[in-house]
Amino acid sequence: MNVRPQEIERKFLLRALPDLAGISAVAIRQGYVTAPQDSTELRLRQAGERHFLSVKGGEGLVRTEREVPLTAEQFEALWPETRDRRVEKTRYKGAVGGGLVYELDIYEGALKGLMTVEVEFTSEAEAVAFLPPDWFGKDVTLDKRYRNKALAVADAATLEALVRI
Repeated sequence: MNVRPQEIERKFLLRALPDLAGISAVAIRQGYVTAPQDSTELRLRQAGERHFLSVKGGEGLVRTEREVPLTAEQFEALWPETRDRRVEKTRYKGAVGGGLVYELDIYEGALKGLMTVEVEFTSEAEAVAFLPPDWFGKDVTLDKRYRNKALAVADAATLEALVRI
């Protein structure tokens, strides 16, 4: 049996920023090779000095994800294919309790003002049972507008509305 790698995560807007003192941060730029309407997404990501090509599929809480490391040269050769489908953000990683880790993204550029936080889980049951801390805001896990692929191509009016929610 061929088991496909899965990503089980929930995504939230932020109600308030937690104390980020001493929390690790990395600058991320990512772009999408596939068109927004494609059911599978092919993504390039640079996180600090690391480069990746990712393939994601599915909808909702559980999605398939495969990630392959790239050299900086390979990344730069493919990067032009993501023109007009890009997101830039700073990612902070910290503990959220119960052995879980949060990834807090503060977006830049056209998305300035948008802040989201994601938590990955080992099972759907764990994800459903998760009680977010007070600084987490609205759960947008199932809201496709907040997927990075959608954010990368959203028009100015849509982005402004999403940032103000």
